[in-house]
Amino acid sequence: MIGTDSNHCRIIAESLAGKRKVDEHTFASLAILDERLEQLRSLGETFSGVAFSPDAAKLLSQKNAVAVG
Repeated sequence: MIGTDSNHCRIIAESLAGKRKVDEHTFASLAILDERLEQLRSLGETFSGVAFSPDAAKLLSQKNAVAVG
């Protein structure tokens, strides 16, 4: 599982850096990591402050805006 998480992180990092285009793979990786982040936060208050970087959060909000529109 750690290997696949690092692939998702790599895809998002490369997309944010402009090394790859933002596409369905980027948004799929964001969705998976967002779900894992929610699972982590559910483990207790210690993890409540763990969040995406501002750039990743902005990308996630763009994905949500596209899905709604």
